[in-house]
Amino acid sequence: MKRINVFVPKFRKEEILEGIEECLDKGWTGMGFKTVEIEEQWKEYTNLPNAHFINSNTSGLHLAVKILKHANKWKDKDEIITTPLTFVSTNHSILYENLTPVFADVDEQLCLDPIDVESKITRKTKAIMFVGMGGNIGQFNKIVEICQNHNLKLIFDAAHCAGTKTLKNTQVGAEADVSIFSFQAVKNLPTADSGMICFKNNDYDQLARKMSWLGIDKDTFTRTNQKGTYKWDYDVPTLGYKYHGNSIMAVMALTGLKYLDSDNKRRREIADIYDKELHDTKDITIIKHNPRYISSRHLYQIRVKNRDKVMELLNNRYVSPGVHYKDNTEYDLYKESYGICPYSHKISKELITLPIHLNLTDEDCIKVTNTLKDILKIWE
Repeated sequence: MKRINVFVPKFRKEEILEGIEECLDKGWTGMGFKTVEIEEQWKEYTNLPNAHFINSNTSGLHLAVKILKHANKWKDKDEIITTPLTFVSTNHSILYENLTPVFADVDEQLCLDPIDVESKITRKTKAIMFVGMGGNIGQFNKIVEICQNHNLKLIFDAAHCAGTKTLKNTQVGAEADVSIFSFQAVKNLPTADSGMICFKNNDYDQLARKMSWLGIDKDTFTRTNQKGTYKWDYDVPTLGYKYHGNSIMAVMALTGLKYLDSDNKRRREIADIYDKELHDTKDITIIKHNPRYISSRHLYQIRVKNRDKVMELLNNRYVSPGVHYKDNTEYDLYKESYGICPYSHKISKELITLPIHLNLTDEDCIKVTNTLKDILKIWE
C-alpha cells in the first residue's frame, strides 16, 4: 500500500542536470557565476536590497546574530527575545554568540505573541527573533512596531517563508534588519541544503560575504578576471567561517525559483482541501494562517488530544505526519533559566503536521483526512 509521507521534495531533474552540466563544463562548482545569479534573481523576486547565498539557514542565523552583535556593540549575556516553538537552530544561533535567548510565548497562529514579547523586554534586550512558522506571518506587523518603539533589531527567521507574500504580492520581511531563508531539501524551494541571508544594511551584507568565506576580503570568483587570470593575493581582515554556498546548490535553487509561486499555489490548494474536510471535525483545531498575507504553506498544522497515539495510528494506516516543533524548553540545553511559556508548552504536545508536498493528489489528501477522522472516532 502507498505510504503518504509528510514531506517529499519535487525536483525538475532535467533542468537541474542541465545547469549542473554547465558548471562541470566550466570547471566551476564552488562560489561563482551561479551563486551570483541566484543572488541577483532572489533580489529581483523578493525586492529585498541585498541577498547572499549561503550553505544553510543555520549559518545565516549565526551570521545575522554575530554581525548585529559586533556592529551594535552588544555585550555577552545581552538578550534576544525569541520563540520556544521552533527548530533548535533558531535559538542555537543566539547561544553561538554568548547571548541569552529569552523565550516569549506564541499566539494561536504559533508565532510570537506581541503582548508576551513586550512583557519580556528588559534593559538587556537588543533584538527580537521572529519565526514565520510554516509560512505563517502571524502578528509580524505588531512585532515590527515593538522593535521600532523600543529601538530593537528585528531578525526574521524566514526558513519557511520563501514566497510568503503580502496581498500586494511582495515578499514579506522587508521591515526586518535581516531575513534568513532556507532552501533545505524539503523546503518550498528545495536544494540539498542552502539558504539566503538578506541584510537591509549594505555594509552588513558586505561583511556577511567576507565572514562566510573565512574572513577573506575577496572570494575566488572575484579574484578571477574576465581573461581567466587568477589573482592569488588577498587579505584576511576578520575571523570568518566556511558558510558560503556553491554553484551546484545554486543551480537547484535557480530552477526551483522559477516554479516557486506555482508550487506554493498548489500547497495552498492542498491546505484548502484539508480545511474543507476538517473544518467541522470534532477534536481537531486547525492552525490558521494570517489572511492578510499569502502564505507559502510550508506546513499544515492541527492540534489534537492524544497526539502521540493519533500519530502512531496514522502511521499504522500508511499516513506519516510530522511534529513542528517540540517546545525548546523541554531540551536539556534550554530548560534552565530561559523562561517557560505555558501556551507553547501545552500546544507543542498537541501539534501534528499533515502531509503537504507537491506529489500529493487530491485523492491522497482525502485519504489523509478520512483516516484521521476515523482514528479520532475512537475517543468519541
